[in-house]
Amino acid sequence: MKIEDAIKQKAFRSEFHKLQVNIIYTANELTGKIHELMKPHGLTPEQYNVLRILRGQYPKPSSINLLVERMLDKMSNASRLVDKLLGKGLVERSWSSEDRRKAEVVITRRGLDLLSEIDKQNDFDRPDSQNISEEEAKELNRLLDKYRD
Repeated sequence: MKIEDAIKQKAFRSEFHKLQVNIIYTANELTGKIHELMKPHGLTPEQYNVLRILRGQYPKPSSINLLVERMLDKMSNASRLVDKLLGKGLVERSWSSEDRRKAEVVITRRGLDLLSEIDKQNDFDRPDSQNISEEEAKELNRLLDKYRD
């Protein structure tokens, strides 16, 4: 669906303005889909993001600073997210032996199992679930990287 139809706007100031609106609208659509995917598991998209980062680091522990650096939403409070995940038994936190102020976080087996279950339900990376080809996805990724530069 064209962005003009989706938001019922006939004209934009420029193609660049249209692009910004289109990116924001599309990002919100994806976020909504991720919210729906996470809801049955009692996770927020931000908690899911932290778990994915920790899985990528596993079995090495991660600092809160590392989580902040790698998070998709830079406005999220990583310490608060870790506290929530601790309460769900999805991560463990310990304190660094070199620096007692530095928390080290590692994903638990329960967290890894939950991500495996979510991966099976997540069809975002299945080519047959998308309206664009893999080649088009590659080009769009290139253009979005260029846009952010």
